Amino acid sequence: MFDAIAQEIPLQRIYLYGRELWVKRLDLVHPQISGNKFYKLKYNFLAAQAEGYQQVLTFGGAYSNHITATAYTAQLFGWKSIGIIRGQELANCALNPTLNLAQHMGMQFEFVSRERYRQKNEAEFLQQLQQTYPHTYIIPEGGSNRLAIQGCQEILTADDLHQFDVICCAVGTGGTIAGLIEASLPHQKILGFSALKGDFLTQEVQQLTSKKNWQITDEFCCGGYAKTTPELLTFIRAFEKEHAIPLEQIYTGKMLFGLSSMIQRGEFNAGERILLIHTGGLQGRHIDLPDLNQTAE
Repeated sequence: MFDAIAQEIPLQRIYLYGRELWVKRLDLVHPQISGNKFYKLKYNFLAAQAEGYQQVLTFGGAYSNHITATAYTAQLFGWKSIGIIRGQELANCALNPTLNLAQHMGMQFEFVSRERYRQKNEAEFLQQLQQTYPHTYIIPEGGSNRLAIQGCQEILTADDLHQFDVICCAVGTGGTIAGLIEASLPHQKILGFSALKGDFLTQEVQQLTSKKNWQITDEFCCGGYAKTTPELLTFIRAFEKEHAIPLEQIYTGKMLFGLSSMIQRGEFNAGERILLIHTGGLQGRHIDLPDLNQTAE
């Protein structure tokens, strides 16, 4: 089913501060199961189907791309879906566009406290969920597990592996970059731009691969997950205007913002060919970007 609904993924050439870059437009792989989520969910749903499940449960925050992608995929399979959402206080609030879309596609929510949400990988919590929601296939936060890594290895084609020296992607839970690392050739460098503050993602990805040809930086996270700065938002608006590639401020926008800074600082060799992975998540574009003309004034 996944291969049948996937769209052809174009490579788009752009120039940033005089540097030729190529953007792999995963945001175009499917209108609802967008970007890396398509690859992270593919083998999870196929495994669940093979094991006879017809209901899935997963975890996410209020603006999670993974939540909406899982809800749509479950609807496509004719299954029920449950989202364990971080933030108990959200139960008494109007749904934001992300959660509203997931609910529209049939997802049932359980809002939990941040303290309880942190237990999402603990055996006791998962056992309680299995008792509350029997016969349910559980997918971890962000979809990141061994099946997600298997799917994300398919992001890079044989041409990608032989044509590019540096491959860049945004990092949220680590599954996508782990898949890219596992698929990569020894001469390639995989560069991750963390959407979260701290080096814990580096430690987690180290548990997923034995390869050493990668690096994750949180220099451009703008203070943490879903946080922004005026400079980031102005960059996104200017980039979209010049290149006609839509961005969001949580993941891919920060990657390109960071990459532009690194290019200006001369951190890439002249002959290196650079590929950027646009990981989608455009439903997260909920905040108003500054008007470029007003900003210039």
